[in-house]
Amino acid sequence: MPAHPSPTPPHTARPSIPREIIVLVIAAFVIAIGFGIIAPVLPAYARSFDVGVTAASTVVSAFALMRLVFAPASGRLTTRFGERRMYVAGLLIVALSTGAAAFAQSYLQLLVMRGLGGIGSTLFTVSAMALLVRLTPPRARGRASSLYGSAFLFGGIAGPALGSLLAGWGYRAPFLVYAVALLIAATVVAVFLAGGDLRPARTGPDDPPLRVREAWRDSAFRAVIVGAFANGWANFGARMSLVPLFVGSIAHLTDAVTGIVMTVFAAANAASLLVAGRLVDSWGRRPLLLGGLVVCAVGTGVMGLVPSTLWLCAMSVVAGVGAGMLAPAQQVVVADVVGSNRSGGSTLASFQMAQDLGAILGPVVTGFVAGWLGFGWAFGLTGAVLAIGAIAWLGGRETRGDADGEAQRELVHQPPGDAAPGPTGV
Repeated sequence: MPAHPSPTPPHTARPSIPREIIVLVIAAFVIAIGFGIIAPVLPAYARSFDVGVTAASTVVSAFALMRLVFAPASGRLTTRFGERRMYVAGLLIVALSTGAAAFAQSYLQLLVMRGLGGIGSTLFTVSAMALLVRLTPPRARGRASSLYGSAFLFGGIAGPALGSLLAGWGYRAPFLVYAVALLIAATVVAVFLAGGDLRPARTGPDDPPLRVREAWRDSAFRAVIVGAFANGWANFGARMSLVPLFVGSIAHLTDAVTGIVMTVFAAANAASLLVAGRLVDSWGRRPLLLGGLVVCAVGTGVMGLVPSTLWLCAMSVVAGVGAGMLAPAQQVVVADVVGSNRSGGSTLASFQMAQDLGAILGPVVTGFVAGWLGFGWAFGLTGAVLAIGAIAWLGGRETRGDADGEAQRELVHQPPGDAAPGPTGV
């Protein structure tokens, strides 16, 4: 018998989620519900300045475009000034720009404020990913990622309903409510993460920041970038634009079907997301990524061929399950590649850029294809993009061993007398 017990074998211990992660999850819910509040009224608010439909759509696109353009800078700022500072700074930028948008006196002022909001959004998004990497125990990354994603999902579902109610108070009221909510969220994060240790206990200095060029040599990172683009294209871009247009093109379907189909997808996504987070930690990353991309490709690719409410809902369930499998696994792979002892703002920003680029290109390209060849081809193209993401993962390595190695090193380097997480974990 050994004199001292050996470290806990991989996958047998189930570390708790730190309190700081729960704070980030709550903040994510507030952010998502606030974004959903202004989404229903933003185009109409822009039209109130006597501009056309194209100009009103540009206000919506400006937010996404600035997220994409500013992502590299946000990565560098996060690496230089720290995750916590940049997260709070991003929230404050969105809060102040949203509050200013409520008092816009012209279309140009509204456009500029939404663009600034996009800058703040990518800043706190990249910083939040970095904080999740830093603060989450390596063997709990799947659960933490699914909790964080679920907060955004549920907030995104509740937000538009609340926004429609607030619209009765005028176009400006939802912007003021969102601004106040973001200020509260920024304050809560600043207070509760003030004493959070963003670095695990080590005997030596941190490794240098992980640059994109170095990360690109890793087959897992290359595969996750392709998968992120496919996910953005399908689930954050093309689906949001194609489903309403497709339903509207079918004579026997009412506009209410769009809401039903979207809700069914969101419900399946949420249910799958919560389960997938645990499976990512126990089964590994590649099975969930490959399975999620394939399942989502099947559910999405055939959607344009099933012009009935029942089949549209059935395919939405399939696609939603696949999207839920995919989301936490992707974020966990990026976390594994970066590691908790390195900063990787630029690497995390590259992942976010790939997803945002897909979300921007998806609606444009599939809209053109739908008008030229029909909706069947547009949905089929989206399924093909997801299938390409799955093919990329055939050559991507499994990264769960990276997390196991980190967990073992943290046990080895844990200072004597340190206790396991107690009341601050859940």
